[in-house]
Amino acid sequence: MKLISWNVNGLRAALRAGLADFVAREKPDVLCLQEIKALPSDVDASVFDGYHVTWNPAEKKGYSGVLIASRKPPLKVTSGLGRPNDDSEGRVLVAEFEDFQVATIYTPNSQRGLTRLEYRLQWDAAMSAWLSDLNLAKPVVLSGDLNCAHEEIDLANPKENRRNAGFTSEERASLSAILKTGFVDSFRALHPGEPGHYSWWTYRSDARARNIGWRLDYWLVSQHLWPRVQNARILPEVQGSDHCPVVLELT
Repeated sequence: MKLISWNVNGLRAALRAGLADFVAREKPDVLCLQEIKALPSDVDASVFDGYHVTWNPAEKKGYSGVLIASRKPPLKVTSGLGRPNDDSEGRVLVAEFEDFQVATIYTPNSQRGLTRLEYRLQWDAAMSAWLSDLNLAKPVVLSGDLNCAHEEIDLANPKENRRNAGFTSEERASLSAILKTGFVDSFRALHPGEPGHYSWWTYRSDARARNIGWRLDYWLVSQHLWPRVQNARILPEVQGSDHCPVVLELT
């Protein structure tokens, strides 16, 4: 079973850049997209032919939003953390299947100057509690742009970025706390000690060509499901966004 997650930084732009061809080529069983910045009415529904698609767009047009597309229809779909002030941004979506749940999230960015760091840490704490409860009900695989490079190995220039959004000690501790509730960072568990694997690059300074990037996109796997993990991969060669897709393969 192949699951793919991708922050597309605008669904309409990603479709113009070849998203439909990518899906046709990779044939994921489940596709999770973040930062779609679109409503269902904004795209031709035929681009998801063969998939059951659920959307959670932001109330603000052209902002945030997530979706899950799956070949099998979910048993149930839920959205949000149950916190109205947070859920208006369209950052959380869960599809329940027979033996596990797939969640996709788009974690708030702490912003330049860390102006939104306090809010982001509150969101992390709420998300961690929500995820722990979700995992108790049925095992979860969680995908998404977590807006955090967890360890120094997860970005090209850790020393220069130590107090920048996405690599503060507070954000890294939050991600550690989430993992401690019963989850495995699938890619890092399968590729320990391997540097140079990133999923986001700034558009500035030819960063992608030089591989000056950050690993911000994850598949976190419930420890109950870990024996089913076959592989976890990053696809840096796939263009169409400042992020690239990340893949999880299960038996």
